[in-house]
Amino acid sequence: MGNNENMVTSSNAATNGNMAQNDHVEKSKAAMPAVNRTFKSTVFIMLFEDKRNLLELYNAISGKHYTDPELLEINTLENAIYMSIKNDVSFLIDGRLSLYEHQSTYNLNLPLRFLLYIANQYASITKDVNLYGTRLIEIPTTEFIIFYNGRKDCPDRQVLRLSDMYTVKDKSYKLELEATMLNINGTHNQNLKEACRTLKEYAIYTDKIRKYAEKMSLEDAVERAICECIEEGILEEFLKKHRAEAKAMSIFEYDQEKHLRMEREEAWEEGRREGEENTKRIFKLSLMGKTSKEIAEVCGIPEEKVKQILE
Repeated sequence: MGNNENMVTSSNAATNGNMAQNDHVEKSKAAMPAVNRTFKSTVFIMLFEDKRNLLELYNAISGKHYTDPELLEINTLENAIYMSIKNDVSFLIDGRLSLYEHQSTYNLNLPLRFLLYIANQYASITKDVNLYGTRLIEIPTTEFIIFYNGRKDCPDRQVLRLSDMYTVKDKSYKLELEATMLNINGTHNQNLKEACRTLKEYAIYTDKIRKYAEKMSLEDAVERAICECIEEGILEEFLKKHRAEAKAMSIFEYDQEKHLRMEREEAWEEGRREGEENTKRIFKLSLMGKTSKEIAEVCGIPEEKVKQILE
């Protein structure tokens, strides 16, 4: 009887201990602000939604020397979701509509994404004017900038064009969109980063996370990067004020980057295996006496491709 009582007591103690532990975990999760997955939530957006930081970045990009942040009119479309496309920061100044995008993954489809977004922006800007009248409607000139800090080795500056995506190549195009991609990793675009301290410090912060994530858990890497940056005066005020939120967003962002990278690697490996299987099948059919035309029909690929493989 005494043993049974001890077993019950031990069981209750273990249960209570587990409940307390679970309660602690739930409280810890509650303390970590949730990242909004419907819209893009990143440290980059938080930093440059601040007009002072955004004006500093615009001056660095344009070579201007504006001092009044209120000259900027931030007009990022909060609900402009089309095919899951949302821009990071959109703003008006100088009669120009500038769209800034931060990317940690290399993406050549950004010109099309910008086109879809700017169409929504122009629709919003002109919603109260008569587009069918005889008077010419003025719209702001556009500028598209991508700040890239992914793993792919890229030049300081690269121009991505909508026409690169066209299936038919011409000497000139009736519809074109050019986006400038600026690599902000390491020592890339150092002059630009020196002209914009916030961008420079953001790049240092993300470099630290990526470096430490190679040898420790992502959560520990982000925590170490935040601690070091605060100690070194890098994004110090921002990280002190938004520490928990910045940590949550950074973990989510780098988890997402890793997931996308793994998906691409798996797709490449799957494509390689399929290619090897198709090659074996083509040679087997050839040995059976099938013509290149017959093999092409069986395999569902162009005859020219069959001839290239057999050669």
